[in-house]
Amino acid sequence: MEQTMVAARLHALGTPMTLDTIPIPKPRPTDVLVRVKACGIVPNMANVINNWPTWFPHQPLPKFPAIFGLDPAGVVEQVGEAVINVKPGDRVYVSPLRSCGSCKACRAGKRSECRYYTLNGYFSTSRDGQRIFDLYPYGGFSEYMTAPEYALVNIPDNLSFEQAGRFGYLGTAYGALKNAGAASGQVALIDGITGTLGVASTVLGLAMGLTRVLGTGRDERLLERVKSLAPDRIEVMKLGEGSAGDWAKSLTGGDGADFVISALGAKAPAATMLDSMKGVRRGGKVVNVGGVAEDLPIDVKWLMDEQVHLIGSNWFTTAQGQEMADMVGTGALDLSYLEHRRFPLARVNEAISGLKDRDGGFSNYVVMP
Repeated sequence: MEQTMVAARLHALGTPMTLDTIPIPKPRPTDVLVRVKACGIVPNMANVINNWPTWFPHQPLPKFPAIFGLDPAGVVEQVGEAVINVKPGDRVYVSPLRSCGSCKACRAGKRSECRYYTLNGYFSTSRDGQRIFDLYPYGGFSEYMTAPEYALVNIPDNLSFEQAGRFGYLGTAYGALKNAGAASGQVALIDGITGTLGVASTVLGLAMGLTRVLGTGRDERLLERVKSLAPDRIEVMKLGEGSAGDWAKSLTGGDGADFVISALGAKAPAATMLDSMKGVRRGGKVVNVGGVAEDLPIDVKWLMDEQVHLIGSNWFTTAQGQEMADMVGTGALDLSYLEHRRFPLARVNEAISGLKDRDGGFSNYVVMP
């Protein structure tokens, strides 16, 4: 096996990543070495490497030079001596969720609640996150990376590496649906249905047995494209053409949706989410998975009277990632809607800057190291 690899590293904010030749890391006893075959580029990556310290200083980036790349998939090359359930040759998606592993939350299987919760190849949710970055400094924009055994999702042969490179957003949507208690026979309202999280929530919700999916968005062409995924089960409405909450109530006999998935972007106005929240039924759930641009002025009297649950949802567990992979393996989840735009590692900067031209949640930008 060769001794060096090529990695795209960021040396300073606002500058292009450079291709650097560095040593191939050796896995620690509980880690594996993965040869990266594809790494998804999330739409937010350009913001992270250019604006994050200004926008969200409480979510620090790794020290530079840093290897980014949030959603890698590939083949296991080596395993540490303490690794039990993984072997060389396994096809895997590498979840970037890293945590301390020993706190109360981690021991309960709730790693995203750990105070050290860090997204490898992206940013940390903790000011102490550099300790995690030091342990796992390799993101998916490199030929090889190390990862803990607990982060691996085994992927079936009918799940391509490019499709697996979308698991971050798919899993985030799946985690939100799980937090909403999504189940067969229910009706969902998805705010921001045409975006990456919105389309993922729709496809997964249908696979989970939702009777109807109601969705809002701004692009009429993309709204119709989402509806075409299941015309008899999906209804769409263009934002600005009335109240989304009233619309949802009118399509459900006045009851409202069983739950709302707010998949708006981090710069969306709070008023849009407030409106969609009013489309949930009494006792229903509102799950925020996208964030909005400002504080949400909630009518807590309404929240109390209607017994509505407001839930913040962030990422997903490795077990949920495995559930999605198994759904693809059995044919229950069809990811053929993804349109792959592939880039070699040498064009990573072009790939990141080109995301503004994506076709909503249907475009899948991937780097192929």
